[in-house]
Amino acid sequence: MPPKAKVTKEMIIDAAFEIIRNTGVETVNARTVSKKLNCSTQPVMYHFKTIEELKRAVYEKSDEYHSAYIMNMHSNNPMKDIGLNYIQFAVKEKNLFRFLFQSNEFLGKNISELINAEELQPIIAILSQETAVNTEQAKIIFRSLFLVAHGYASMFANNEMDYDEQTVLSDLSLIFDGAVKALRGEF
Repeated sequence: MPPKAKVTKEMIIDAAFEIIRNTGVETVNARTVSKKLNCSTQPVMYHFKTIEELKRAVYEKSDEYHSAYIMNMHSNNPMKDIGLNYIQFAVKEKNLFRFLFQSNEFLGKNISELINAEELQPIIAILSQETAVNTEQAKIIFRSLFLVAHGYASMFANNEMDYDEQTVLSDLSLIFDGAVKALRGEF
């Protein structure tokens, strides 16, 4: 008889990712993952001592997937594209959005810490250059746009609402253009 196929750590992470994507983080446990992989729970618990450890690994995979998704630019205005993509992610990937942004992952942090995160600094630099403002002003513009985008995204991820891209894009443009003009003193 041929040896059984080995269940790898990556296979377990991928299976849990798909479970979260389809039914939400609440449904991830050793049994649901092993069922998806058609194996016993033993490989799951061998690679991950706890389900929380597995969820942490899936969170990292989900974050990478989200980052790639939002960085897919469509126009000559990267900030509006990122905001629109962030909202579209919430519309199309409701369970992943809730897992990433509504699971208390930011416990004890404040908005300034999020805006000053190292991984965000290349975007802040592009924004500063694109709008001809300094780095601190670029962070204010980003924060304004992010908070509106997150509000929209949360509404779509948690409610069965119709998505109207033109309204969303109009609001993002209004916030972006208004913040840039205000910080440049053009009002």
